[in-house]
Amino acid sequence: MESKRRFWQVLGQLNAFRRGLLNPVWLAEARLRGFELGDRVIFNGRPCLQRHPGSRIVLGDGVWLNSSLRSNPLGCFQPVVLRTLRPGAEIILERGVGLSGSPVCAALKVHIGEGTFVGAGAMIFDTDFHSPVGEWNWGLAAPDNPKPIIIGRGALIGARAIILKGVTIGDRAVVGAGAVVTKDVPPHHLAVGNPARILPAKHPPR
Repeated sequence: MESKRRFWQVLGQLNAFRRGLLNPVWLAEARLRGFELGDRVIFNGRPCLQRHPGSRIVLGDGVWLNSSLRSNPLGCFQPVVLRTLRPGAEIILERGVGLSGSPVCAALKVHIGEGTFVGAGAMIFDTDFHSPVGEWNWGLAAPDNPKPIIIGRGALIGARAIILKGVTIGDRAVVGAGAVVTKDVPPHHLAVGNPARILPAKHPPR
């Protein structure tokens, strides 16, 4: 039993060493793509990064992106996706933000405040992506389609939640797992369900 435990410890250490070697490679790729990076940004696994010309993607100090399968207790079934879709769009992750296997797409603006955690597989996008064209077809969304998403400081977005365009989520708010958020969540409130219902926090700040 002791030898088996030791084996898994060594394997974990080797994996951590491997991630430490690869992190500078993924960071260099992000810089080459024009991302603005703060200090101590960590990529656990390779994220999917795409910055449209004329847009901004900013990762503040201590931002943590989990993209590898074992980097989150629930597993990451896809990498973190950070993608701007139009000139002038921006994605800003402030200091200490953490994402796990989450796509974030901005045609206008997605701003996530300091210390907010986004759970495994949660999706955040400020556009409908497509608009009806003709009788049956679909085309690109109209220029006035996107609406900004603002998420405050110290919020928690549960696994598989979906944050839709035009939503503001206040400081220390919590979005439950699987919730579909279509309207604002006040600070220190809870959003649960589909569509999400807004409830007061059980333990409001003193």
